[in-house]
Amino acid sequence: MAGRPGPRDSAARSFAPCAVVPIYNHGKTIAATANALAGHGLPVLIVDDGSDTATRDILDALVAGRDDLRLIRLAANGGKGAALSAGFLAAHEAGYSHVLQIDADGQHDTADVPRFLAEAKAAPDAMVCGRPIYDDSVPRARLYGRYLTHACVWVETLSFDIQDSMCGYRLYPLDATRAEIARKPLPTRMDFDTEIAVRLFWRGVPVRNLPTRVIYPENGLSHFRMWRDNARITAMHTRLLLGMLPRAPRLILRKLKSETH
Repeated sequence: MAGRPGPRDSAARSFAPCAVVPIYNHGKTIAATANALAGHGLPVLIVDDGSDTATRDILDALVAGRDDLRLIRLAANGGKGAALSAGFLAAHEAGYSHVLQIDADGQHDTADVPRFLAEAKAAPDAMVCGRPIYDDSVPRARLYGRYLTHACVWVETLSFDIQDSMCGYRLYPLDATRAEIARKPLPTRMDFDTEIAVRLFWRGVPVRNLPTRVIYPENGLSHFRMWRDNARITAMHTRLLLGMLPRAPRLILRKLKSETH
């Protein structure tokens, strides 16, 4: 590990956000992402998920002598979900109250960081989910596939509160997130983002949706594997749909209460 940014005093910990960035071989884009986050005053925890030697060297050089960047290195590639869970637990142990999750590949607009922080500060118990606004760079097959997941999530939560469960740009309240990880480990791969959003909603965490620009960089490196990850996502939705059934009365009651206020 390198660098240990953390809340400086007890007053700061009442709202003490940091960023967690999982990375697997995105050596070309990580510096721009990490430096932009740090430029917004966020301590940054970079979780290296078993990257290759070239990326490891880039990360070592990036964090050298920096107090605002911390490198957490996993021994082997475990998947995006495994890297994020490790980062969340490390952030909670360090005393942070909230985590901004963002990808390392340059897809997400770091200019929106202040908007995410403002939403979380106004509603500290809420999960702030990015709602992507795409340009023409988005692959159409990926875009259409998202709509199927959206429909599944609306059934799994019996609500339209989570407008996009697949966007990897969001801000979490750490106490509730750590408690959910402790209750039942989260998926370790690409099914992480959707499952944690649904499970936190089940837990009673409010949701705020924030429109944000998302691009697919030319020649960008994607770790999405069509057959393998779609099989995982299908299994995840089956699991969540079954998990919704015993929760349905409580979810319906919550919805009715919210509509009367």
